[in-house]
Formats: sequence, C-alpha cells, structure tokens
Amino acid sequence: MDAQSNSDSCSSSNLRIIVQNNPSEVQLSELGIKSWPKWACSPGIYQLKFDAEETCYLLRGKVKVYPKNTIEMSPVEFGAGDLVIIPKGLCCTWDVTLAVDKYYKFQPS
Repeated sequence: MDAQSNSDSCSSSNLRIIVQNNPSEVQLSELGIKSWPKWACSPGIYQLKFDAEETCYLLRGKVKVYPKNTIEMSPVEFGAGDLVIIPKGLCCTWDVTLAVDKYYKFQPS
C-alpha cells in the first residue's frame, strides 16, 4: 500500500479530501470497484502519508481524518457507503472509530 506511516516530505498546500456520499451502483460499476484490492483495519489512530492519489469505497467503518500542513485543517469524516479521493502528498492522522473494510485504488504517478 502506498499510504505510509512516515511523515517526511508532506505537501503543504491546498490538498483536499473529496467525499461522495452514497454513489450510485452505476458509478461504482463504471469505476470497477469490485475488481480493486481490499484493505481493512481495526479501530485506532494511524499516521499516514499518501505517496499517490487514492480512491476508495468504504464497505464498512467510520473514519475521521485530520489533515496536516494543509489549508483544510478541519477534520474530514467518512464511513460506510462513501466514495473518497485522497490526494497525493497528503499527510494525515486517521482516527478509525469503527473497523474499516474498503476497496481502494492508487492512481499511477
């Protein structure tokens, strides 16, 4: 996984997490979500750095993300049924309150 627990070389710009609530089945099918790898984690606090843009679809779970070194400093919340785009270069803290199970895909650099 390209999301790393290392906080070196974090971007400090206007990076934004995009959350789309309850995308349609048609959209999910067009994206090919079910062919993407799956990832899961237990509740906890995780320090992450995204070395590539990630698109993910949460099957279950609840997350509050605290971006670091960005203009958007307020937390971003998402959970089961949300389609999320996390920008390349984002350093953040994930506060996972309900175990996460998601499909994910990294964009080529």
